[in-house]
Amino acid sequence: MTSRGIKEHMPPRTRREFLRAAGAVAATAAARPGAGLPLPVESGPGPASVAPADAWPQFRGNARLTGVTASPAPPLEVLWTHDAGAEGIESSAAIAGGRVYVGSQAGRLLALDLEDGKRLWAYEAGAEIGESSPCVAGGLVFVGDLAGVVHAVRAADGQKAWTFKTGAEVRASPVVAAGRLLVGSYDNTLHALDAKTGALAWSFETDGQVHATSAVAAGLALVAGCDGELRAIRVADGGQAYALSSGGYTGASPTIEGGRAFYGTFEDEVLAVDLEARKVVWRYQNPERRFPFYSSAAIADGRVVLGGRDRAVHALDAATGKAAWTFATRARVDSSPAIAEGRVFIGSGDGRLYALDLKTGKVVESFDAGAGITASPAIAASRLVVGAVDGRLYCFGRNR
Repeated sequence: MTSRGIKEHMPPRTRREFLRAAGAVAATAAARPGAGLPLPVESGPGPASVAPADAWPQFRGNARLTGVTASPAPPLEVLWTHDAGAEGIESSAAIAGGRVYVGSQAGRLLALDLEDGKRLWAYEAGAEIGESSPCVAGGLVFVGDLAGVVHAVRAADGQKAWTFKTGAEVRASPVVAAGRLLVGSYDNTLHALDAKTGALAWSFETDGQVHATSAVAAGLALVAGCDGELRAIRVADGGQAYALSSGGYTGASPTIEGGRAFYGTFEDEVLAVDLEARKVVWRYQNPERRFPFYSSAAIADGRVVLGGRDRAVHALDAATGKAAWTFATRARVDSSPAIAEGRVFIGSGDGRLYALDLKTGKVVESFDAGAGITASPAIAASRLVVGAVDGRLYCFGRNR
């Protein structure tokens, strides 16, 4: 793995060796603490599946990482922009309390007024903030940086509350569950910290770098990792409930809905995993072009939607994995979609932000940012916020 993220061009022989190793890991998973415990499953849509209308407090909007909001769908009309620096923005924004929080590759965590984009404060992390996206909870804003430091910053004034040093860079986005901050690191470990103090509650070592963000449901953190495993880790004590092989290493974060986890892999597949049966129930591959899936999926109205490095946005039937539609862009799609009122909002490396109809995949609107968009949209209070690789942050919506 390179320091710039998931390795994209693993030689075939190395991939085969990696998958054999992943199979060996799966075979020994039962020996881990808690492997035989039953997995509680939450099914059906509920509050945990949808971000509230007025907030998008973490990566993908909610604990299950569904990418869905109760906010009305915003029009792609620019209300304001903010220049975060030429280094660019990979971090996806969080929105809470009428404020926007976003990390920049210049090493700053920014707080902006959602209404007009005015900068309220800037916290100097001391190192580049990559794809790690802020999480807002309990009056604090949490984010990780590429020096491996997790930062807790007071939302009110941008002052440091605490920091925690991991053993390697942090690209995963932190999430808060049951008073604990969960964040993965390239030190191969999922760390659980006391959200108030930063004290280490437990750590779980995997067999590969932890790039993806944890999805949380029924007291379990679901992590799809670079070791090719989907792991269910108990939030309470860090014990592993179970693990199963994905068949390939994973940069995407899992989405949980209807008792299933959905995510893409670098073996060019999208998987649906039955969390109660603990088995893969379907796999999808583009029948025409084989490229990895790095974008994390969104799910609504029985559709699983995600971007692909085949330059397309894919919508799949959640029950069967059959393709519902595909939409072609002009560059790879690493941005993860957000869904509001039957519209799919997603960025592309071609520099455009697209609003697509969830049912048909047809373009409703698009906006040309003039620079690639790898960050994921955040939607709250009828506004959409997303950054581009040229360092410009955009807010779209309608003037009140």
